[in-house]
Amino acid sequence: MIVEPVLAQPPAWWVGATGYQVYVRSFADGDGDGLGDLRGLARRLEYLAWLGVDVVWLNPFYVSPMRDGGYDVADYCDVDPRLGSLADFDAVVARAHDLSLRVIIDIVPNHTSSDHPWFVHARSSRDSPYRDYYIWRDPASDGGPPNNWVSIFGGDAWTYEHATGQYWLHLFLPEMPDLNWANPAVADEFDAILAFWLDRGVDGFRVDVAHAVLKHPDLPDLPPAEDADDGQDDQDTHSTARW
Repeated sequence: MIVEPVLAQPPAWWVGATGYQVYVRSFADGDGDGLGDLRGLARRLEYLAWLGVDVVWLNPFYVSPMRDGGYDVADYCDVDPRLGSLADFDAVVARAHDLSLRVIIDIVPNHTSSDHPWFVHARSSRDSPYRDYYIWRDPASDGGPPNNWVSIFGGDAWTYEHATGQYWLHLFLPEMPDLNWANPAVADEFDAILAFWLDRGVDGFRVDVAHAVLKHPDLPDLPPAEDADDGQDDQDTHSTARW
């Protein structure tokens, strides 16, 4: 009897990899305007490779009003013009791969900027096709917020929209409305966003605020702080993270 040897599978590339986090706006200025940008990053990649880095992780570089360092995204499929262009991004990825560096980028699925076209449309009417992309609730019986949730940045986690008579949920700034991941259309949008960047050569994603993407469907009041779990539905979050 001949026994074929069982070959061990090589570990995934990220196992044991050394990463280097880059906040593009402050890393390297490539055009002399005093602000870091993608061209500046491209010129420093050889140095990162020399350091022994395996993977470069880019914090958000998307179009953004920059109320929260770029984590308030107004367009997930373009580069903020202050930081460069899609061509500059492609050059970063190409140069990184030439140097055997992987590139992963931040993706921000919990919320968008209030400047994002989805939210601009959603807040305009209860009948907007984008209304259910976000989490809206009627006021409580006293006219106040729907529950007692508070923002990570302080104050209520709800802001009232006078035009439509409902509150929107924001775990961070009011200008960062939370997306409604109970709506399958939101997952479809992010599937397309991930495909867009994968097609441009990125090697992976770091998912921002992954633990808070799904909320308890009843949005119940939170118990006293020592027992609070901030309303997250952890089991459904794991099952929803299909990508």
